[in-house]
Amino acid sequence: MAPSPTVAVERLVKIYKSVRAVDDISFTLAPGSITGLLGGNGAGKTTTIATLMGLVMPTSGRVSVLGAEMPKQRYRVLHRMNFESPYVEVPMRLTVRQNLTVFGMLYGVDDLHGRITRLGNDLDLTALLDRQTGKLSAGQKTRVALAKALINSPDVLLLDEPTASLDPDTADWVRGHLERYCHERAATVLLASHNMAEVERLCGRIIFMKRGRIEDDDTPAKLLARYGRDTLEQVFLDVARGTGEAREAAQ
Repeated sequence: MAPSPTVAVERLVKIYKSVRAVDDISFTLAPGSITGLLGGNGAGKTTTIATLMGLVMPTSGRVSVLGAEMPKQRYRVLHRMNFESPYVEVPMRLTVRQNLTVFGMLYGVDDLHGRITRLGNDLDLTALLDRQTGKLSAGQKTRVALAKALINSPDVLLLDEPTASLDPDTADWVRGHLERYCHERAATVLLASHNMAEVERLCGRIIFMKRGRIEDDDTPAKLLARYGRDTLEQVFLDVARGTGEAREAAQ
């Protein structure tokens, strides 16, 4: 018997004035899965993620996370979720340790000192813990953002460009950490990224969005075969430019 989905989105619609930011989409995410949510700028990814977090009220449809209806019941599950984006800054005047302490207290993390120590070791932040966050490099801030997202050992992790600004070696190492975390905790990860190598490495499934709708949804291997392409970047361009169907029809 298959486990119940961690995330269930049913016919979700979100309209801002006359703009249908999300237009009747449905999908589920299983425990222990890493799913890519891809699309060009304005495709609806950010609105979808914000709705999963309970920050946006759907115009219609239903969103359930860990059995709680979002946003109505979000306070039942927010302590089991987290979000990471290198584009969302934490207080720059606080040290890394102070920032992680504040967020850990907000989440009610047990043995917070020990948790920060482990994250420092896991993400190579130990030497940076007592430095002001604002004085770190862009890549170091990205690792701090990931540590913040993992501070409460979330069961649902929403990631936006998790390795932006990282050099290839560090990015590969961080991706390995995310893979291990997902496997060991059976966490559900939804990843928005424009780095197709990262998506191909991490994701067992990819959901492509365009103009608020889901254009395609499958494993990387099946998408490559369907579009007759060698790389996910080529598939991305086919979907974004609307050339995928034309290519299939011509074959």
